[in-house]
Amino acid sequence: MQAWQCDQPLGVEALRWTTLPTPEPGAGEVLVDIEAASLNYPDLLMIQGRYQHKPTPPFVPGAEFAGVVRAVGPGVTTLQPGQAVACLSGTGAFATQAVVPAALCVPLPPGMALTDAAAFIMTYATSYHALLDRGALRAGETVLVLGAAGGVGTAAIQIAQAAGAHVIAAAGGADKCALAQRLGADAVLDYQQHAPDGSLREELKRLTHGRGPDVVYDPVGGALAEPVFRSIAWRGRYLVIGFAGGPIPSLPLNLPLLKGASIVGVFWGEFARREPQANATMLRTLLQGYQQGLYRPVIDSVLPMTELPQALARIAARQVRGKLVLRNASA
Repeated sequence: MQAWQCDQPLGVEALRWTTLPTPEPGAGEVLVDIEAASLNYPDLLMIQGRYQHKPTPPFVPGAEFAGVVRAVGPGVTTLQPGQAVACLSGTGAFATQAVVPAALCVPLPPGMALTDAAAFIMTYATSYHALLDRGALRAGETVLVLGAAGGVGTAAIQIAQAAGAHVIAAAGGADKCALAQRLGADAVLDYQQHAPDGSLREELKRLTHGRGPDVVYDPVGGALAEPVFRSIAWRGRYLVIGFAGGPIPSLPLNLPLLKGASIVGVFWGEFARREPQANATMLRTLLQGYQQGLYRPVIDSVLPMTELPQALARIAARQVRGKLVLRNASA
């Protein structure tokens, strides 16, 4: 097999495309021929040694992929060779093959494109868990989605819309806002235009008729957090997804007190580990939504697997709309 190997998590320059022995699946494991893998922001952080999960080097990065089961190990009864699956394994995706626990593989419904499957689990599971489980979003409420043109942001727009919420999509730049509008956002907010001059709060006040958003979905953090939180509605829920915008913000604790608001942490990976049955139910619901046409991953582009460094550079420069997918030449 071939794979991108990270010998030391020092950055993209430490990656090398190399040949490794094809592994054999052990008890409870399957060998999957990887057809497509998607990039997520944590992949970049992991390669840089900045993610909370730090695999022991050398390791093959890439959290999420889709492919076809080639072989099953002893004790595996839920999957069989030739079956199409998606997998969120944490590492191992940027390769031509991977051995992973069968429990981490999700059988795909008929007709689901493997490029879609590779770009589906992390973003849609994160956004669904955030909005409907942790955020208790209800029909008729207003949700503000920050980073709305990214992978989790585009998923959040679709999930909030399907839940009957009023969606305000915030992104940096007119083209990103246009994408959010095409996805069905009820209103858009360009924070490149409003954040620098301090008018972001006024624009949110205008878009919500003075009430503020009931739920804020924030994968960005940084300097946006405080002005957005100051705009939240009474009993609002501020969902902390991640910090793609840079520094981890420090919010004055008098703000949630005055607003009767909640700061809610969202860590879907830990939810999946601690509550596997609830997570499995959620994934089935999401796949049904895909079949019904409610959810469709936004694919920015599909590149050869050998172009991982270029793809990561686009992620770092925040040039990606939706998800980038890498595909193996033999797929």
